[in-house]
Amino acid sequence: MRDTWRALQVMVEISLRADMLRSLGAVVTAAANMVAPPFRAIGYKLITDSILVNDPRSAMWGVALVVGLTATSRLMFWWSFNIRVKLRENTQVYLDAHIMELTAGIPGIEHHERPEYLDNVERVRAERWALANPFNPLSWTFASVLQVVGICALLVSVHPLLLLLPLAAVPSIIATLRSQRAATRLRESQAEPNRVLRHLQDLTTEAGPAKEIRIFGLSGLLLERRRALFSDLERARMRQSLWLTAATTLAWAFFAACFAALIAFTVDLATRGIVSVGAVMLVLGLGAQINFQLAILVANVNWLIRTHSAVRKLVWLRDYARSAGARLAPRQPLRVPQRLHDGIRFDAVSFTYPGTERPVLETLDLFLPAGSTVAIVGENGAGKTTLVKLLSRFYEPTSGTILVDGIDLRRMPIAEWRGRLAAGFQDFTRLQLLARESIGVGDTTRLADDPSVHAAMARAAAGDLLTTLPQGLDTQLGRSFEGGVDLSLGQWQKIALSRAMMREQVLLLLLDEPTASLDAPTEHALFEHFAAAARDYAASSGAITLLVSHRFSTVRRADLILVAANGKIVERGSHTDLIRQRGLYAELYNLQASAYR
Repeated sequence: MRDTWRALQVMVEISLRADMLRSLGAVVTAAANMVAPPFRAIGYKLITDSILVNDPRSAMWGVALVVGLTATSRLMFWWSFNIRVKLRENTQVYLDAHIMELTAGIPGIEHHERPEYLDNVERVRAERWALANPFNPLSWTFASVLQVVGICALLVSVHPLLLLLPLAAVPSIIATLRSQRAATRLRESQAEPNRVLRHLQDLTTEAGPAKEIRIFGLSGLLLERRRALFSDLERARMRQSLWLTAATTLAWAFFAACFAALIAFTVDLATRGIVSVGAVMLVLGLGAQINFQLAILVANVNWLIRTHSAVRKLVWLRDYARSAGARLAPRQPLRVPQRLHDGIRFDAVSFTYPGTERPVLETLDLFLPAGSTVAIVGENGAGKTTLVKLLSRFYEPTSGTILVDGIDLRRMPIAEWRGRLAAGFQDFTRLQLLARESIGVGDTTRLADDPSVHAAMARAAAGDLLTTLPQGLDTQLGRSFEGGVDLSLGQWQKIALSRAMMREQVLLLLLDEPTASLDAPTEHALFEHFAAAARDYAASSGAITLLVSHRFSTVRRADLILVAANGKIVERGSHTDLIRQRGLYAELYNLQASAYR
Protein backbone atom coordinates (compact mmCIF):
# COMPACT_ATOMS: atom_id res chain seq x y z
CA MET A 1 0.00 0.00 0.00
CA ARG A 2 2.88 2.33 0.77
CA ASP A 3 4.37 1.73 -2.70
CA THR A 4 0.97 2.34 -4.30
CA TRP A 5 0.51 5.65 -2.50
CA ARG A 6 4.04 6.74 -3.34
CA ALA A 7 3.55 5.98 -7.02
CA LEU A 8 0.36 8.06 -7.01
CA GLN A 9 2.27 10.93 -5.43
CA VAL A 10 4.92 10.66 -8.14
CA MET A 11 2.20 10.75 -10.82
CA VAL A 12 0.94 14.05 -9.41
CA GLU A 13 4.46 15.39 -8.89
CA ILE A 14 5.50 14.68 -12.50
CA SER A 15 2.51 16.53 -13.92
CA LEU A 16 2.74 19.51 -11.58
CA ARG A 17 6.44 19.96 -12.31
CA ALA A 18 5.84 19.66 -16.04
CA ASP A 19 2.91 22.11 -16.19
CA MET A 20 1.02 23.08 -13.01
CA LEU A 21 -1.68 25.26 -14.60
CA ARG A 22 -2.67 22.69 -17.22
CA SER A 23 -2.61 19.92 -14.60
CA LEU A 24 -5.20 21.78 -12.55
CA GLY A 25 -7.15 22.61 -15.70
CA ALA A 26 -7.20 18.92 -16.65
CA VAL A 27 -8.92 18.03 -13.34
CA VAL A 28 -11.55 20.78 -13.60
CA THR A 29 -12.46 20.19 -17.26
CA ALA A 30 -12.52 16.38 -16.91
CA ALA A 31 -14.79 16.58 -13.86
CA ALA A 32 -17.17 19.05 -15.53
CA ASN A 33 -17.27 16.98 -18.72
CA MET A 34 -18.07 13.74 -16.89
CA VAL A 35 -20.53 15.01 -14.27
CA ALA A 36 -22.80 16.93 -16.66
CA PRO A 37 -24.36 14.00 -18.66
CA PRO A 38 -26.03 12.11 -15.76
CA PHE A 39 -27.79 15.23 -14.53
CA ARG A 40 -29.41 15.69 -17.93
CA ALA A 41 -31.72 12.86 -16.78
CA ILE A 42 -33.25 15.38 -14.33
CA GLY A 43 -34.18 17.50 -17.33
CA TYR A 44 -35.78 14.51 -19.07
CA LYS A 45 -37.79 13.77 -15.88
CA LEU A 46 -38.90 17.38 -15.64
CA ILE A 47 -39.95 17.48 -19.31
CA THR A 48 -41.95 14.21 -19.02
CA ASP A 49 -43.78 15.16 -15.82
CA SER A 50 -44.50 18.69 -17.14
CA ILE A 51 -46.06 17.34 -20.34
CA LEU A 52 -48.29 14.94 -18.39
CA VAL A 53 -49.65 17.80 -16.22
CA ASN A 54 -49.66 20.29 -19.13
CA ASP A 55 -47.05 22.65 -17.59
CA PRO A 56 -45.17 24.24 -20.56
CA ARG A 57 -43.12 26.55 -18.32
CA SER A 58 -41.62 23.66 -16.32
CA ALA A 59 -41.10 21.70 -19.54
CA MET A 60 -39.03 24.58 -20.97
CA TRP A 61 -36.94 24.64 -17.82
CA GLY A 62 -36.28 20.94 -18.42
CA VAL A 63 -35.30 21.64 -22.02
CA ALA A 64 -32.97 24.43 -20.88
CA LEU A 65 -31.35 22.11 -18.35
CA VAL A 66 -30.76 19.40 -20.97
CA VAL A 67 -29.38 21.86 -23.54
CA GLY A 68 -27.23 23.68 -20.99
CA LEU A 69 -25.67 20.53 -19.57
CA THR A 70 -25.08 19.13 -23.08
CA ALA A 71 -23.35 22.35 -24.15
CA THR A 72 -21.30 22.38 -20.94
CA SER A 73 -20.21 18.78 -21.49
CA ARG A 74 -19.19 19.47 -25.11
CA LEU A 75 -17.33 22.65 -24.20
CA MET A 76 -15.52 21.00 -21.29
CA PHE A 77 -14.54 18.08 -23.54
CA TRP A 78 -13.05 20.48 -26.10
CA TRP A 79 -11.16 22.41 -23.45
CA SER A 80 -10.03 19.19 -21.79
CA PHE A 81 -8.74 17.79 -25.07
CA ASN A 82 -6.64 20.86 -25.85
CA ILE A 83 -5.31 21.06 -22.30
CA ARG A 84 -4.40 17.36 -22.26
CA VAL A 85 -2.59 17.49 -25.60
CA LYS A 86 -0.30 20.30 -24.46
CA LEU A 87 0.08 18.79 -20.99
CA ARG A 88 1.16 15.50 -22.58
CA GLU A 89 3.81 17.29 -24.68
CA ASN A 90 5.21 19.17 -21.69
CA THR A 91 5.17 16.06 -19.51
CA GLN A 92 7.02 14.06 -22.16
CA VAL A 93 9.74 16.70 -22.38
CA TYR A 94 10.07 16.72 -18.59
CA LEU A 95 10.12 12.92 -18.33
CA ASP A 96 12.69 12.46 -21.08
CA ALA A 97 15.02 14.87 -19.30
CA HIS A 98 14.27 13.26 -15.93
CA ILE A 99 15.03 9.73 -17.14
CA MET A 100 18.22 10.94 -18.87
CA GLU A 101 19.27 12.60 -15.62
CA LEU A 102 18.53 9.47 -13.58
CA THR A 103 20.34 7.00 -15.84
CA ALA A 104 23.34 9.20 -16.60
CA GLY A 105 23.56 10.27 -12.96
CA ILE A 106 24.20 6.76 -11.63
CA PRO A 107 27.87 6.95 -10.60
CA GLY A 108 29.02 3.53 -11.81
CA ILE A 109 28.25 1.31 -14.80
CA GLU A 110 27.38 -1.87 -12.91
CA HIS A 111 23.69 -1.41 -13.65
CA HIS A 112 24.29 -1.80 -17.39
CA GLU A 113 25.26 -5.41 -16.73
CA ARG A 114 22.43 -6.31 -14.35
CA PRO A 115 19.46 -8.14 -15.94
CA GLU A 116 17.14 -6.73 -13.25
CA TYR A 117 18.02 -3.17 -14.24
CA LEU A 118 17.81 -3.90 -17.96
CA ASP A 119 14.41 -5.57 -17.56
CA ASN A 120 13.03 -2.60 -15.63
CA VAL A 121 14.38 -0.15 -18.21
CA GLU A 122 12.73 -2.29 -20.90
CA ARG A 123 9.43 -2.04 -19.03
CA VAL A 124 9.78 1.72 -18.71
CA ARG A 125 10.52 1.92 -22.44
CA ALA A 126 7.58 -0.36 -23.35
CA GLU A 127 5.18 1.71 -21.25
CA ARG A 128 6.54 5.07 -22.32
CA TRP A 129 3.11 6.01 -23.67
CA ALA A 130 1.66 5.60 -20.18
CA LEU A 131 4.40 7.72 -18.64
CA ALA A 132 3.81 10.49 -21.18
CA ASN A 133 0.97 11.94 -19.10
CA PRO A 134 0.44 10.15 -15.78
CA PHE A 135 -1.91 12.86 -14.53
CA ASN A 136 -4.60 12.22 -17.17
CA PRO A 137 -5.74 8.85 -15.78
CA LEU A 138 -5.87 10.39 -12.30
CA SER A 139 -8.05 13.30 -13.42
CA TRP A 140 -10.36 11.14 -15.54
CA THR A 141 -10.68 8.41 -12.91
CA PHE A 142 -11.56 11.11 -10.35
CA ALA A 143 -14.11 12.53 -12.79
CA SER A 144 -15.57 9.07 -13.43
CA VAL A 145 -15.96 8.46 -9.71
CA LEU A 146 -17.78 11.80 -9.34
CA GLN A 147 -20.03 10.80 -12.22
CA VAL A 148 -20.92 7.42 -10.67
CA VAL A 149 -21.56 9.09 -7.30
CA GLY A 150 -23.93 11.51 -9.04
CA ILE A 151 -25.75 8.63 -10.73
CA CYS A 152 -26.10 6.79 -7.43
CA ALA A 153 -27.53 9.89 -5.75
CA LEU A 154 -30.12 10.32 -8.50
CA LEU A 155 -31.12 6.64 -8.39
CA VAL A 156 -31.53 6.71 -4.60
CA SER A 157 -33.76 9.79 -4.97
CA VAL A 158 -36.23 7.56 -6.85
CA HIS A 159 -35.96 4.46 -4.62
CA PRO A 160 -33.14 3.11 -2.37
CA LEU A 161 -33.30 -0.35 -3.99
CA LEU A 162 -32.15 1.17 -7.28
CA LEU A 163 -28.70 1.50 -5.71
CA LEU A 164 -28.39 -2.19 -6.53
CA LEU A 165 -27.91 -1.22 -10.18
CA PRO A 166 -24.42 0.30 -9.77
CA LEU A 167 -23.57 -2.44 -7.26
CA ALA A 168 -24.41 -5.02 -9.93
CA ALA A 169 -21.48 -3.65 -11.91
CA VAL A 170 -18.98 -4.47 -9.14
CA PRO A 171 -18.27 -8.02 -10.47
CA SER A 172 -17.45 -6.61 -13.90
CA ILE A 173 -15.17 -4.00 -12.35
CA ILE A 174 -13.40 -6.67 -10.27
CA ALA A 175 -13.06 -8.91 -13.33
CA THR A 176 -11.59 -6.07 -15.36
CA LEU A 177 -9.16 -5.07 -12.62
CA ARG A 178 -7.99 -8.66 -12.24
CA SER A 179 -7.59 -8.83 -16.00
CA GLN A 180 -5.42 -5.74 -15.93
CA ARG A 181 -3.23 -7.10 -13.12
CA ALA A 182 -2.83 -10.39 -14.97
CA ALA A 183 -1.93 -8.54 -18.17
CA THR A 184 0.64 -6.49 -16.25
CA ARG A 185 2.22 -9.62 -14.76
CA LEU A 186 2.45 -11.17 -18.22
CA ARG A 187 4.06 -8.04 -19.69
CA GLU A 188 6.62 -7.97 -16.90
CA SER A 189 7.43 -11.65 -17.34
CA GLN A 190 8.00 -11.01 -21.05
CA ALA A 191 10.38 -8.06 -20.54
CA GLU A 192 13.54 -10.04 -21.28
CA PRO A 193 12.09 -11.91 -24.30
CA ASN A 194 10.99 -8.54 -25.67
CA ARG A 195 14.56 -7.28 -25.28
CA VAL A 196 15.67 -10.30 -27.31
CA LEU A 197 13.08 -9.43 -29.98
CA ARG A 198 14.42 -5.89 -30.25
CA HIS A 199 18.01 -7.15 -30.29
CA LEU A 200 17.23 -9.50 -33.19
CA GLN A 201 15.63 -6.61 -35.05
CA ASP A 202 18.59 -4.32 -34.34
CA LEU A 203 20.98 -6.94 -35.73
CA THR A 204 19.21 -6.86 -39.08
CA THR A 205 18.59 -3.10 -39.30
CA GLU A 206 21.65 -1.37 -37.83
CA ALA A 207 24.88 -0.60 -39.66
CA GLY A 208 27.28 -2.22 -37.17
CA PRO A 209 26.40 -5.89 -37.75
CA ALA A 210 25.43 -5.39 -41.43
CA LYS A 211 28.62 -6.82 -42.94
CA GLU A 212 28.68 -10.03 -40.92
CA ILE A 213 24.93 -10.56 -41.34
CA ARG A 214 25.45 -10.60 -45.10
CA ILE A 215 28.74 -12.51 -45.21
CA PHE A 216 27.40 -15.35 -43.06
CA GLY A 217 23.86 -15.20 -44.46
CA LEU A 218 22.29 -14.73 -41.03
CA SER A 219 19.17 -12.78 -41.98
CA GLY A 220 17.03 -15.89 -42.47
CA LEU A 221 18.16 -17.42 -39.18
CA LEU A 222 17.54 -14.19 -37.24
CA LEU A 223 14.12 -13.69 -38.83
CA GLU A 224 13.10 -17.26 -38.05
CA ARG A 225 14.21 -16.92 -34.43
CA ARG A 226 12.31 -13.67 -34.13
CA ARG A 227 9.17 -15.22 -35.63
CA ALA A 228 9.40 -18.24 -33.31
CA LEU A 229 9.95 -16.08 -30.21
CA PHE A 230 7.14 -13.71 -31.17
CA SER A 231 4.80 -16.67 -31.75
CA ASP A 232 5.57 -18.05 -28.28
CA LEU A 233 4.90 -14.68 -26.68
CA GLU A 234 1.74 -14.15 -28.71
CA ARG A 235 0.36 -17.59 -27.79
CA ALA A 236 0.77 -16.75 -24.10
CA ARG A 237 -0.99 -13.41 -24.66
CA MET A 238 -3.85 -15.06 -26.60
CA ARG A 239 -4.41 -17.72 -23.92
CA GLN A 240 -4.62 -15.05 -21.28
CA SER A 241 -6.86 -12.84 -23.44
CA LEU A 242 -9.39 -15.64 -24.05
CA TRP A 243 -9.64 -16.48 -20.37
CA LEU A 244 -9.97 -12.86 -19.32
CA THR A 245 -12.55 -12.12 -22.02
CA ALA A 246 -14.70 -15.02 -20.85
CA ALA A 247 -14.59 -13.89 -17.21
CA THR A 248 -15.40 -10.27 -18.12
CA THR A 249 -18.28 -11.32 -20.41
CA LEU A 250 -19.93 -13.32 -17.61
CA ALA A 251 -19.64 -10.35 -15.25
CA TRP A 252 -21.27 -7.94 -17.74
CA ALA A 253 -24.02 -10.50 -18.47
CA PHE A 254 -24.81 -10.48 -14.75
CA PHE A 255 -25.05 -6.69 -14.82
CA ALA A 256 -27.40 -6.80 -17.82
CA ALA A 257 -29.77 -9.18 -16.00
CA CYS A 258 -29.83 -6.94 -12.92
CA PHE A 259 -30.43 -3.88 -15.12
CA ALA A 260 -33.49 -5.51 -16.72
CA ALA A 261 -34.88 -6.55 -13.33
CA LEU A 262 -34.52 -3.06 -11.82
CA ILE A 263 -36.11 -1.35 -14.83
CA ALA A 264 -39.08 -3.70 -14.44
CA PHE A 265 -39.17 -2.83 -10.73
CA THR A 266 -39.28 0.91 -11.51
CA VAL A 267 -42.07 0.48 -14.06
CA ASP A 268 -44.03 -1.47 -11.44
CA LEU A 269 -43.59 1.41 -8.97
CA ALA A 270 -44.90 3.85 -11.58
CA THR A 271 -47.98 1.73 -12.39
CA ARG A 272 -48.83 1.69 -8.67
CA GLY A 273 -48.41 5.46 -8.46
CA ILE A 274 -45.47 5.30 -6.06
CA VAL A 275 -43.22 7.21 -8.46
CA SER A 276 -44.01 9.44 -11.43
CA VAL A 277 -43.64 8.56 -15.09
CA GLY A 278 -40.84 11.10 -15.18
CA ALA A 279 -39.01 9.03 -12.56
CA VAL A 280 -39.22 6.06 -14.93
CA MET A 281 -37.66 8.21 -17.66
CA LEU A 282 -34.98 9.27 -15.17
CA VAL A 283 -34.09 5.66 -14.35
CA LEU A 284 -34.21 4.65 -18.02
CA GLY A 285 -31.89 7.51 -18.88
CA LEU A 286 -29.51 6.73 -16.04
CA GLY A 287 -29.76 3.00 -16.70
CA ALA A 288 -28.87 3.53 -20.34
CA GLN A 289 -25.93 5.65 -19.23
CA ILE A 290 -24.71 3.62 -16.32
CA ASN A 291 -23.59 0.68 -18.44
CA PHE A 292 -21.57 3.06 -20.59
CA GLN A 293 -20.39 5.22 -17.69
CA LEU A 294 -19.26 2.22 -15.65
CA ALA A 295 -17.43 0.95 -18.71
CA ILE A 296 -15.69 4.33 -18.88
CA LEU A 297 -14.91 4.12 -15.17
CA VAL A 298 -13.43 0.67 -15.64
CA ALA A 299 -11.44 1.88 -18.64
CA ASN A 300 -10.16 4.84 -16.65
CA VAL A 301 -9.27 2.58 -13.72
CA ASN A 302 -7.45 0.28 -16.17
CA TRP A 303 -5.65 3.30 -17.56
CA LEU A 304 -4.77 4.37 -14.03
CA ILE A 305 -3.48 0.89 -13.15
CA ARG A 306 -1.39 0.67 -16.31
CA THR A 307 0.05 4.13 -15.71
CA HIS A 308 0.57 3.34 -12.04
CA SER A 309 2.51 0.22 -13.05
CA ALA A 310 4.71 2.25 -15.39
CA VAL A 311 5.29 4.91 -12.73
CA ARG A 312 6.31 2.24 -10.22
CA LYS A 313 9.09 1.26 -12.65
CA LEU A 314 10.12 4.90 -12.74
CA VAL A 315 10.04 4.98 -8.93
CA TRP A 316 12.27 1.89 -8.94
CA LEU A 317 14.70 3.67 -11.27
CA ARG A 318 14.65 6.74 -9.00
CA ASP A 319 15.35 4.61 -5.94
CA TYR A 320 18.12 2.73 -7.72
CA ALA A 321 19.81 5.95 -8.84
CA ARG A 322 19.41 7.52 -5.40
CA SER A 323 20.70 4.48 -3.52
CA ALA A 324 23.62 4.06 -5.92
CA GLY A 325 24.62 7.67 -5.35
CA ALA A 326 24.12 7.45 -1.58
CA ARG A 327 26.08 4.22 -1.36
CA LEU A 328 29.13 5.81 -2.96
CA ALA A 329 28.89 9.21 -1.27
CA PRO A 330 31.57 9.42 1.45
CA ARG A 331 30.31 10.21 4.94
CA GLN A 332 33.40 12.23 5.75
CA PRO A 333 34.65 13.35 2.34
CA LEU A 334 38.20 14.41 1.73
CA ARG A 335 39.34 16.64 -1.11
CA VAL A 336 41.20 15.18 -4.05
CA PRO A 337 44.87 16.22 -3.77
CA GLN A 338 46.09 18.89 -6.16
CA ARG A 339 49.28 16.93 -6.74
CA LEU A 340 50.37 13.33 -6.26
CA HIS A 341 53.42 12.95 -4.03
CA ASP A 342 53.45 9.23 -3.30
CA GLY A 343 51.20 7.43 -5.77
CA ILE A 344 48.29 5.01 -5.96
CA ARG A 345 48.32 1.75 -4.04
CA PHE A 346 46.09 -1.33 -4.32
CA ASP A 347 45.96 -2.96 -0.90
CA ALA A 348 44.66 -6.57 -1.04
CA VAL A 349 42.08 -5.61 -3.66
CA SER A 350 39.73 -8.29 -4.95
CA PHE A 351 36.92 -7.85 -7.42
CA THR A 352 34.13 -10.04 -8.76
CA TYR A 353 31.71 -8.79 -11.40
CA PRO A 354 28.05 -8.69 -10.29
CA GLY A 355 26.19 -11.87 -11.11
CA THR A 356 29.37 -13.94 -11.39
CA GLU A 357 31.28 -16.07 -8.91
CA ARG A 358 34.83 -16.16 -10.25
CA PRO A 359 37.00 -13.26 -9.02
CA VAL A 360 38.68 -11.21 -11.75
CA LEU A 361 41.20 -9.80 -9.27
CA GLU A 362 42.31 -11.61 -6.10
CA THR A 363 44.03 -9.93 -3.12
CA LEU A 364 45.96 -7.67 -5.46
CA ASP A 365 48.82 -5.63 -3.98
CA LEU A 366 50.12 -3.02 -6.38
CA PHE A 367 51.87 0.34 -6.26
CA LEU A 368 51.79 2.95 -9.05
CA PRO A 369 54.44 5.61 -8.24
CA ALA A 370 53.59 9.28 -8.68
CA GLY A 371 54.90 10.76 -11.92
CA SER A 372 55.45 7.39 -13.55
CA THR A 373 54.31 5.84 -16.81
CA VAL A 374 52.95 2.38 -16.11
CA ALA A 375 52.03 -0.19 -18.76
CA ILE A 376 49.88 -3.27 -18.15
CA VAL A 377 50.17 -6.24 -20.49
CA GLY A 378 48.79 -9.73 -20.44
CA GLU A 379 46.45 -12.08 -22.18
CA ASN A 380 42.72 -11.39 -22.59
CA GLY A 381 40.73 -11.85 -19.38
CA ALA A 382 43.75 -11.26 -17.17
CA GLY A 383 42.12 -8.29 -15.41
CA LYS A 384 43.84 -5.37 -17.16
CA THR A 385 40.69 -3.44 -18.08
CA THR A 386 39.18 -4.21 -14.67
CA LEU A 387 42.02 -2.25 -13.06
CA VAL A 388 41.13 0.73 -15.24
CA LYS A 389 37.44 0.42 -14.29
CA LEU A 390 38.27 0.36 -10.59
CA LEU A 391 40.52 3.41 -10.90
CA SER A 392 37.74 5.20 -12.80
CA ARG A 393 35.32 4.11 -10.04
CA PHE A 394 32.97 2.54 -12.55
CA TYR A 395 33.00 -0.31 -10.01
CA GLU A 396 34.07 -0.55 -6.39
CA PRO A 397 36.40 -3.29 -5.08
CA THR A 398 34.66 -6.33 -3.66
CA SER A 399 37.26 -6.20 -0.88
CA GLY A 400 40.45 -4.34 -0.16
CA THR A 401 41.29 -0.66 -0.56
CA ILE A 402 42.65 1.68 -3.22
CA LEU A 403 44.77 4.43 -1.65
CA VAL A 404 45.67 7.74 -3.30
CA ASP A 405 48.63 9.27 -1.47
CA GLY A 406 47.59 7.14 1.50
CA ILE A 407 43.92 8.25 1.42
CA ASP A 408 41.13 5.76 0.76
CA LEU A 409 39.78 6.57 -2.71
CA ARG A 410 36.23 5.95 -1.43
CA ARG A 411 36.52 9.05 0.78
CA MET A 412 36.88 11.28 -2.28
CA PRO A 413 33.68 12.45 -4.05
CA ILE A 414 33.37 10.56 -7.33
CA ALA A 415 32.68 13.62 -9.50
CA GLU A 416 35.67 15.46 -8.01
CA TRP A 417 37.95 12.45 -8.55
CA ARG A 418 36.82 11.97 -12.13
CA GLY A 419 37.40 15.66 -12.74
CA ARG A 420 41.11 14.94 -12.28
CA LEU A 421 41.13 11.98 -14.69
CA ALA A 422 41.55 11.77 -18.44
CA ALA A 423 40.86 8.58 -20.34
CA GLY A 424 40.86 6.97 -23.75
CA PHE A 425 39.15 3.63 -24.24
CA GLN A 426 39.15 0.90 -26.86
CA ASP A 427 35.34 1.01 -27.00
CA PHE A 428 35.31 4.77 -27.51
CA THR A 429 32.15 6.72 -28.32
CA ARG A 430 31.59 8.23 -31.74
CA LEU A 431 30.19 11.60 -30.75
CA GLN A 432 28.48 12.85 -33.92
CA LEU A 433 28.93 16.53 -33.15
CA LEU A 434 31.01 19.26 -34.72
CA ALA A 435 34.67 18.19 -34.66
CA ARG A 436 35.41 21.01 -32.21
CA GLU A 437 32.71 19.76 -29.85
CA SER A 438 33.47 16.05 -30.25
CA ILE A 439 36.99 16.79 -29.00
CA GLY A 440 36.24 19.75 -26.73
CA VAL A 441 33.82 17.87 -24.47
CA GLY A 442 36.93 16.29 -22.94
CA ASP A 443 37.06 19.53 -20.95
CA THR A 444 33.70 21.27 -21.09
CA THR A 445 35.14 24.44 -19.55
CA ARG A 446 37.11 24.92 -22.79
CA LEU A 447 34.60 23.45 -25.20
CA ALA A 448 34.78 26.34 -27.67
CA ASP A 449 38.47 27.18 -27.16
CA ASP A 450 40.09 26.32 -30.50
CA PRO A 451 43.71 26.68 -29.28
CA SER A 452 43.02 24.13 -26.54
CA VAL A 453 41.43 21.76 -29.07
CA HIS A 454 44.44 22.12 -31.39
CA ALA A 455 46.81 21.46 -28.47
CA ALA A 456 44.88 18.32 -27.51
CA MET A 457 45.03 17.06 -31.09
CA ALA A 458 48.76 17.68 -31.14
CA ARG A 459 49.23 15.66 -27.93
CA ALA A 460 47.23 12.84 -29.55
CA ALA A 461 49.21 13.04 -32.83
CA ALA A 462 45.92 13.83 -34.56
CA GLY A 463 46.85 17.17 -36.16
CA ASP A 464 46.77 15.55 -39.60
CA LEU A 465 43.01 15.05 -39.20
CA LEU A 466 42.38 18.74 -39.82
CA THR A 467 43.54 18.38 -43.42
CA THR A 468 40.86 15.71 -44.03
CA LEU A 469 37.96 17.66 -42.51
CA PRO A 470 36.25 19.90 -45.12
CA GLN A 471 35.35 22.67 -42.69
CA GLY A 472 38.10 22.01 -40.18
CA LEU A 473 36.83 22.06 -36.61
CA ASP A 474 33.41 23.20 -37.87
CA THR A 475 32.92 19.90 -39.72
CA GLN A 476 29.90 17.84 -38.68
CA LEU A 477 31.09 14.32 -37.87
CA GLY A 478 29.06 11.26 -38.81
CA ARG A 479 26.57 10.72 -41.62
CA SER A 480 23.54 10.58 -39.35
CA PHE A 481 23.09 14.33 -39.84
CA GLU A 482 22.92 16.46 -42.96
CA GLY A 483 26.31 17.48 -44.29
CA GLY A 484 28.10 15.10 -41.94
CA VAL A 485 31.41 13.49 -42.82
CA ASP A 486 32.08 9.88 -41.91
CA LEU A 487 35.49 8.89 -40.60
CA SER A 488 37.45 5.69 -40.68
CA LEU A 489 37.70 3.69 -37.46
CA GLY A 490 41.26 4.91 -36.96
CA GLN A 491 40.22 8.53 -37.47
CA TRP A 492 37.38 8.17 -34.97
CA GLN A 493 39.91 6.75 -32.52
CA LYS A 494 42.14 9.79 -33.00
CA ILE A 495 39.16 12.04 -32.23
CA ALA A 496 38.59 10.04 -29.03
CA LEU A 497 42.29 10.28 -28.09
CA SER A 498 42.25 14.03 -28.67
CA ARG A 499 39.23 14.23 -26.39
CA ALA A 500 41.21 12.34 -23.74
CA MET A 501 44.02 14.90 -24.04
CA MET A 502 41.85 17.97 -23.46
CA ARG A 503 42.37 18.04 -19.69
CA GLU A 504 45.77 19.30 -18.66
CA GLN A 505 45.71 19.30 -14.84
CA VAL A 506 45.08 15.60 -14.27
CA LEU A 507 46.31 13.15 -11.66
CA LEU A 508 45.73 10.02 -13.72
CA LEU A 509 45.73 9.46 -17.48
CA LEU A 510 44.09 6.13 -18.37
CA LEU A 511 44.69 4.69 -21.83
CA ASP A 512 42.93 1.35 -22.19
CA GLU A 513 43.89 -0.13 -25.56
CA PRO A 514 43.49 3.40 -26.95
CA THR A 515 45.07 2.60 -30.32
CA ALA A 516 43.57 -0.84 -30.98
CA SER A 517 42.21 0.35 -34.35
CA LEU A 518 45.61 1.63 -35.52
CA ASP A 519 48.51 -0.23 -37.07
CA ALA A 520 51.68 -0.92 -35.08
CA PRO A 521 53.84 1.90 -36.56
CA THR A 522 51.09 4.48 -35.99
CA GLU A 523 50.57 3.22 -32.45
CA HIS A 524 54.31 3.47 -31.78
CA ALA A 525 54.34 7.06 -33.06
CA LEU A 526 51.33 7.89 -30.92
CA PHE A 527 52.99 6.46 -27.83
CA GLU A 528 55.88 8.88 -28.36
CA HIS A 529 53.31 11.67 -28.07
CA PHE A 530 51.72 10.00 -25.05
CA ALA A 531 55.13 9.77 -23.41
CA ALA A 532 55.69 13.50 -23.95
CA ALA A 533 52.23 14.30 -22.57
CA ALA A 534 52.88 11.99 -19.62
CA ARG A 535 56.09 13.87 -18.79
CA ASP A 536 54.18 17.16 -18.86
CA TYR A 537 51.43 15.77 -16.61
CA ALA A 538 54.00 14.30 -14.21
CA ALA A 539 55.88 17.57 -13.99
CA SER A 540 52.78 19.68 -13.30
CA SER A 541 50.85 17.40 -10.93
CA GLY A 542 52.81 14.20 -10.31
CA ALA A 543 50.30 12.45 -12.58
CA ILE A 544 50.44 8.76 -13.38
CA THR A 545 49.92 7.54 -16.93
CA LEU A 546 48.48 4.03 -17.05
CA LEU A 547 48.60 2.34 -20.46
CA VAL A 548 46.93 -0.96 -21.29
CA SER A 549 48.13 -2.38 -24.58
CA HIS A 550 48.42 -5.72 -26.32
CA ARG A 551 51.47 -4.59 -28.32
CA PHE A 552 54.62 -5.19 -26.30
CA SER A 553 56.85 -3.14 -28.58
CA THR A 554 54.80 -0.04 -27.74
CA VAL A 555 55.07 -0.32 -23.95
CA ARG A 556 58.77 -1.14 -23.66
CA ARG A 557 59.68 2.47 -22.81
CA ALA A 558 57.28 2.62 -19.83
CA ASP A 559 58.87 3.27 -16.43
CA LEU A 560 57.09 0.24 -15.00
CA ILE A 561 55.56 -2.73 -16.82
CA LEU A 562 53.04 -4.94 -15.06
CA VAL A 563 52.25 -8.41 -16.37
CA ALA A 564 48.72 -9.54 -15.46
CA ALA A 565 47.61 -13.18 -15.41
CA ASN A 566 44.70 -14.92 -13.67
CA GLY A 567 43.68 -11.83 -11.71
CA LYS A 568 47.15 -11.15 -10.31
CA ILE A 569 50.25 -9.20 -11.22
CA VAL A 570 52.74 -11.99 -11.80
CA GLU A 571 55.68 -9.88 -12.98
CA ARG A 572 56.71 -6.25 -12.68
CA GLY A 573 59.69 -4.19 -13.71
CA SER A 574 61.23 -2.38 -16.66
CA HIS A 575 61.38 -3.92 -20.11
CA THR A 576 65.05 -4.80 -19.64
CA ASP A 577 64.43 -6.38 -16.24
CA LEU A 578 61.52 -8.48 -17.50
CA ILE A 579 63.39 -9.72 -20.54
CA ARG A 580 66.28 -10.69 -18.28
CA GLN A 581 63.89 -12.67 -16.02
CA ARG A 582 62.82 -14.83 -18.99
CA GLY A 583 59.33 -15.21 -17.57
CA LEU A 584 55.88 -14.73 -19.06
CA TYR A 585 56.63 -11.23 -20.34
CA ALA A 586 59.73 -12.37 -22.20
CA GLU A 587 57.84 -15.30 -23.68
CA LEU A 588 54.91 -13.17 -24.90
CA TYR A 589 57.25 -10.42 -26.15
CA ASN A 590 59.32 -12.84 -28.20
CA LEU A 591 56.21 -14.51 -29.62
CA GLN A 592 54.82 -11.17 -30.76
CA ALA A 593 58.15 -9.90 -32.04
CA SER A 594 58.59 -13.02 -34.17
CA ALA A 595 55.35 -12.19 -36.00
CA TYR A 596 56.92 -8.97 -37.32
CA ARG A 597 60.17 -10.54 -38.50
